[in-house]
Amino acid sequence: MSRFLSKASESLLPYTPGEQPQGRKFIKLNTNECPYPPSPKVAEAILAGYEEIAAGCGTAGAAGRAEKADCGCDAGATEAGKMAEKVAQIMPPELANLRLYSDPEERVLIEAIAAHYRVGTNQVIAGNGSDEILGFAFRAFCDSEAPLQFADLTYGFYPALCGLYGIPFRVVPLEEDFTLNIEPYKNCGNNVIIANPNAPTGMNLPLSAIEEVAASNPDRVVMVDEAYVDFGGESCVSLLPKYENLVIIQTFSKSRSLAGARVGFAIANPELIADMNRIKYSFNPYNVNRLSILAGAAAMRDWDYTKECTGRICKTREKTTEALRALGFTVLDSKTNFIFAKSGDMPGKVYFDGLREAGILVRRWDSERIKDYVRISIGSEEEMETFVKETEKLVEAARKGR
Repeated sequence: MSRFLSKASESLLPYTPGEQPQGRKFIKLNTNECPYPPSPKVAEAILAGYEEIAAGCGTAGAAGRAEKADCGCDAGATEAGKMAEKVAQIMPPELANLRLYSDPEERVLIEAIAAHYRVGTNQVIAGNGSDEILGFAFRAFCDSEAPLQFADLTYGFYPALCGLYGIPFRVVPLEEDFTLNIEPYKNCGNNVIIANPNAPTGMNLPLSAIEEVAASNPDRVVMVDEAYVDFGGESCVSLLPKYENLVIIQTFSKSRSLAGARVGFAIANPELIADMNRIKYSFNPYNVNRLSILAGAAAMRDWDYTKECTGRICKTREKTTEALRALGFTVLDSKTNFIFAKSGDMPGKVYFDGLREAGILVRRWDSERIKDYVRISIGSEEEMETFVKETEKLVEAARKGR
């Protein structure tokens, strides 16, 4: 730390992302990314008009093609202008238009989200990943008079954001079996955030449980983080007409294969969305870039592709779960694109290190309660077959070493 760091910042406990390896090629099962590429419609949206440009065809000619991706200058005036004209002729229009700010209202994206979930566009806000949306919500609704409540084993960004914004929070331990008991959340007097399905456990609450929490806290905001809902959970969007205090947060990073595009959103009643926009426009109006707006809208419209990918992932998840249980692992029931598992033959650190040595990355925490568990993202069928084979070798070695 430098001598210029503020006292308030000294006490922050930042979130620690999963390892992003450089150099050696790993099977990467540590950050819950989708193993399959984005919808082909994402590429179509970003590269719109490029085929015509690349082929040099069309009746408009070079001048017409340059007009599509307006270079914004007097192209014939200078050498730089000539270069700009040339670039405009060969570059996909949407890439050429990166010289322009993105739409602060993200209309193309928000219209696609609203249409999919059958809500009004004034019920949706988009952000630079769901982490930014969480930040908008925490900042808008939580303070010293309105603390936040969440589980002890859940997404690690919640306490990090509370520390950043000076929000008091109450942590409620999960049950011994890692289920979430909703009783401490009912009539609790705090704002609430529940990851459903939860991370890192992967376990899911029924819609009725979320409804009980929302109904019992009418004067507080209940946020539901549905980052993994498309892998077997049930969205709370249907509850919105009944509960004005409900905020539903989702991401494009998991089921929609756009982790690198950084797109997230929230759905809520218009007044709550207006509150969150108040924070957004006080911080970063152009928070979603032009290409991510297009990519997100295209991905949202191609629900058939999303269902196909999530179906494959869920099938692979169940197959992997069965294989691990057959090897003596404790594996929690998951409704996500990952599983949370503990070996009966070796400590979590030994298993984690053994997998890494074999070229496979998973996620592990040093917290006493879960130190022997690892979180395993579901990769492709081939990746998970390799993972199971390497796990079999490690289990065999552990049993021989007893």
